[in-house]
Amino acid sequence: MRKIFFPFLCFGALLSCSDGDLEIETIDFDSVTLDYCSDPTTDAKNILFKINESESLILELQSGVLNNGVAGETVTTESTVPGQSQITYRVFSDDVDSDYFCSDIPPAQPTVIDEVEAEDGSVIIETIVDPDDASSFLHTISLSGISFVTDNGERITNIAISEFGEVTTNVPD
Repeated sequence: MRKIFFPFLCFGALLSCSDGDLEIETIDFDSVTLDYCSDPTTDAKNILFKINESESLILELQSGVLNNGVAGETVTTESTVPGQSQITYRVFSDDVDSDYFCSDIPPAQPTVIDEVEAEDGSVIIETIVDPDDASSFLHTISLSGISFVTDNGERITNIAISEFGEVTTNVPD
């Protein structure tokens, strides 16, 4: 009886394996450099992104959230996700570079395999006068409480993206 049952057990184990669906285990962009296509401004939406080989994390900051700051002070601004700003995680079919985001017409390859938008959290921006250039403001962008939920309802909990990066804007004349 055991000799007959064992092959059925092995066959059942093979059938129960993953069908190849993409499973996102970790989102880690802390060591990846922040990039953008056009210099960030204080009066428009800003698209900032990080690329980690075949993955990207895209931050669309609401218009005006990068404020002009106050000389000698640290100004902290908060933007809610997804209400005011949006964070999107994408997985591509192959490695991607900034040309994908900065081209007027995105290239056909690589293709987007999976895309997940953040459902909760906030973007916190601390603004100071740039210590290396008094004609610029330095904006340090951090993420707090970011929550991604996949299409099948799975919450991505292993997220290493607390500090998103720094950008500068010009001090107005």
